[in-house]
Amino acid sequence: MGQFRQISTFVEVVARGSLSAAARAEGIAPAMIGRRLDALEARLGVKLLQRTTRKLALTDEGAAFLEDCQRILAELEEAESAVAERSSHATGHLMISAPAGFGRQHVAPLLPSFLSEHRDVSATLNMSDRVVDIVGEGIDVAIRIASMSDSNLVSIKLADNERVVVGAPAYLKRHGEPKTLADLSKHNCLAISSEGSQRGWTFREDGKNVVLKVNGNMACNDGQVLHEWALAGKGLAWRSMWEVGSAIEAGKLQTVLDGYSAPGNDIYAVFAQRRHLPLRIRAFVDFLRHTYAQPDYWRKSGK
Repeated sequence: MGQFRQISTFVEVVARGSLSAAARAEGIAPAMIGRRLDALEARLGVKLLQRTTRKLALTDEGAAFLEDCQRILAELEEAESAVAERSSHATGHLMISAPAGFGRQHVAPLLPSFLSEHRDVSATLNMSDRVVDIVGEGIDVAIRIASMSDSNLVSIKLADNERVVVGAPAYLKRHGEPKTLADLSKHNCLAISSEGSQRGWTFREDGKNVVLKVNGNMACNDGQVLHEWALAGKGLAWRSMWEVGSAIEAGKLQTVLDGYSAPGNDIYAVFAQRRHLPLRIRAFVDFLRHTYAQPDYWRKSGK
């Protein structure tokens, strides 16, 4: 029990940003929090936090340990809640945030089915491509497609994601298939551009990630538009499989440069660190995870 309390205290201190804030939340003296952290570091034989009177900073060892601790605590809370609430049901209002394109294709169509299974739950879905402030904006769960690094949030992986270069068969017939990254310079590449800045395409070459700025006669800040342009044979696009999987399956788009695919930014459900996660949040996350895990889901969904 003492070891578990030390670990949970460590996670709580990082989440709240100070020993005093963690102490107030638990209703004990800050000195008690400090003693738990000292005991944890002594037991592990490493320094987890650099502590001054003004701020806390994770050491490299502390950052790695924190990720494991958050996962373990989240899984333990999930197991406890599943047992404690097995006979109860989800209630209340669910505030959901999702990227616009992904939310339109892979969250909004599923929400009615979820709510039909949980009739005492209502929901608001906010779709935006900006990174929302989960705590400040009162979001219960945010769907994010990213490499998760925010140690103050809990994330649960919903599905793998891969980004691929695609083109319509008609375009590839006219212009040929690129075989190397250098060949992209000979193609019309349809890129995401926001406020005059192009988001590069990421590939894996010689064991390293390579970000390329591509050239083309059209750019847009809306991924759905790029998808439509690619379907119309206007050029190559670098898109996520969640968006183009069904078009590839239907033969409307074809992947190229598959040997250079970089590890994708996977799909996560993200929420604030909480001791007792409301059943409506856990039920929704489980619903998405189960749905996305169906073998044919990504082939049939979307355009």
